Amino acid sequence: MAVDVTGGREGQRRCDHASGALPEAQVSGSVEGNWQTQLRSRGYRLTPQRQLVLEAVARLGHATPEEIVTEVRRTAGGVNISTVYRTLDLLEELELVSHAHLGHGAPTYHAASLAEHVHLVCGSCGKIQEIPSDVLADLVTRLRDDLGFSVDVSHVALAGRCGNCTDPGSG
Repeated sequence: MAVDVTGGREGQRRCDHASGALPEAQVSGSVEGNWQTQLRSRGYRLTPQRQLVLEAVARLGHATPEEIVTEVRRTAGGVNISTVYRTLDLLEELELVSHAHLGHGAPTYHAASLAEHVHLVCGSCGKIQEIPSDVLADLVTRLRDDLGFSVDVSHVALAGRCGNCTDPGSG
């Protein structure tokens, strides 16, 4: 089953709860404690900047660094884009966030705790949908067996046309 994470080009890139964005009330508290535990176990602190970036990623679901810095600046206006990029790099290295390239623009980041998924990107309207990565299991197995190639499906984005754009009468 695909989960729509955008409303197309006209909509803002926001995920719903099913695709990983957390309701506002769940962004802090136990989630924050989990981040703190994970960071400390690897020798890092949960600094205010790291917390703000993690909260923004949790709230937005899938977001570009520019969208994340905009969200962070709602709370801390002095945070610059380079701080967000450095923080995202560290958080990805620590496996708290991951990114995917969904087109020609900036990568989008989401919580690494989300189930592994593949993105379907409509080239006509910009709609992005998520599908479980196991949909590609046969292809992944064949590439590994035939070519010795190991696919990182978390980085896979398939370009095409969504159902509404393929069949304009259905939307």
